[in-house]
Amino acid sequence: MVLVVVFGVALLIAVLLSGLAARTVLSTSLLFLVGGALVSDGFLGLIHITEDSEIVSVTADLALFAVLFTDGMHVSFPKLRENWRNPARALGLGMPLAFIGMSLITHFLVGLDWTTSFLVGAVLAPTDPVFASAIVGRKEVPAKLRQLLNVESGINDGLALPVVLILIAAAGPTSGHAEADLGAIALELVLGLVFGVVLPFVVIELVRFPLLGAEPKLQPLLPLAIGVILYAACHLTHANPYLAAFSAGAVLTARSLEAKEAFEPLGESLAELAKFAALLVFGALLTPQLFGDLSLGGYAAVVLAIVLIRPASLLLSLLGTRFTRQEKLVAAWFGPKGFASVVYGLLVLQAGIPQGEEAFTLIAVCIAFSIIAHSSTDVPIARIFHVEDIAGVDGGTPAPRTAQEETRAVSVRDRG
Repeated sequence: MVLVVVFGVALLIAVLLSGLAARTVLSTSLLFLVGGALVSDGFLGLIHITEDSEIVSVTADLALFAVLFTDGMHVSFPKLRENWRNPARALGLGMPLAFIGMSLITHFLVGLDWTTSFLVGAVLAPTDPVFASAIVGRKEVPAKLRQLLNVESGINDGLALPVVLILIAAAGPTSGHAEADLGAIALELVLGLVFGVVLPFVVIELVRFPLLGAEPKLQPLLPLAIGVILYAACHLTHANPYLAAFSAGAVLTARSLEAKEAFEPLGESLAELAKFAALLVFGALLTPQLFGDLSLGGYAAVVLAIVLIRPASLLLSLLGTRFTRQEKLVAAWFGPKGFASVVYGLLVLQAGIPQGEEAFTLIAVCIAFSIIAHSSTDVPIARIFHVEDIAGVDGGTPAPRTAQEETRAVSVRDRG
């Protein structure tokens, strides 16, 4: 119950400071991360959470599912068919380059064996746009840039998972069965995709049946019901829930814009709550001991992962595209490590591999540094694209004018 109180207080503070955070480098995500760290055993000792606590994996899993479900709703298939090459470059070239680059610096700077180093590279390869909301959630930002970041981050979680699972099997006590796991991993991915496509398709068709239909005030609950069923079905059948969530959101939007628009306010709020809860719990793991366990080489690897590996890999993948230099640099910078990396990092820790604890420490510190760096720079960088109302969401209401601005606007209209 103490954790609930802490979450409520952090949520209240976040709401009260959200206007300020939307205009400055102050970040609500960082607030929950720091809040979790302050109430943990490393500082005030109000809550006791360890890496093997069930609440850690559950909150991270729910947050990632919710974020991917809502992210999928922002995908436009017609636009994606026209501009599929840029996300394909990021996923087909940029992600493998980041994976290899991170693996190399992990091996040579941290000293982990090759298998574990590649495992760390796979865990940290996926990106998460939730910490760059001022970029991917603004219509003023070029659509092709928003689409690139959104599609890349929505799909790369599912692409990284089989690699992570295979490398865990190769590094763990059952390393001899790694090849046998390939079939099971492929089945999980296929099932996730099938569930994510079929379930929303069937539900939307049911809604259109003459005797059925949702009352207006209950329409937002229709996609929510799809999400709940999908989440449970995936965990019961071991299907990939993240690929299912993203594909379900995309199919839902393609089949029914009405359902998407009705659910969007509720969905965004639920995703934010899940994100904040996961950040608070993850923050509780960031004790002084965790940071003290990471070597100097590990800190060097973390810095290089954020400022060199991701930017360089994506810039190389975007060579020859029609992105402006400014757009390329923004896309290259926003490669935050988020909930997918948290979930996969916990899988590494719980797998019992020989260097699992060292790998998790590196992963956790890298995620923490990434959240701080990317969630604190989204607003300043969004201003490059002349975003005036950072606090709003797509189509948000402009900020109120001052008296002087109103006078100038009237003067301009009069002259016109």
